[in-house]
Amino acid sequence: MEDIFVARVMSSSLHTVTPDTLVEDAAQEMLANEIGSVVVVDDDNRLEGILTTTDFVKIVAEQKPKDQTPVSKYMSADVVTVTAQDSIRDAADTMVERGFHHIPVIDEDEGVIGMVTTSDLAGYLSRVQSPSPE
Repeated sequence: MEDIFVARVMSSSLHTVTPDTLVEDAAQEMLANEIGSVVVVDDDNRLEGILTTTDFVKIVAEQKPKDQTPVSKYMSADVVTVTAQDSIRDAADTMVERGFHHIPVIDEDEGVIGMVTTSDLAGYLSRVQSPSPE
């Protein structure tokens, strides 16, 4: 099987901020561009770090004073789902088309039974691909 290199699948449209960018401004950049992270670079475009949606979870959790806003104010209510019997290709296609990193797995009788993530799909792909020739 032909090797597929990172250059073929990577996204080159980066959204960057500097280390002194305010987190509020970084959050607005992420929301406006519907992205899950911004790359932190210095004045020479050298990598300093990355700020992700996971980092914002930590920011909110450590906020002082604590916010008393219920989840319902910000949650997505029109949730796209898959079932355990759907193919992983269909799940992956849905995730790519919609820019999702997580998709709940539901069962008509039992309700929510799991979650498929981009990490799950990458791990599966890594295990089933033939190793590269040495």
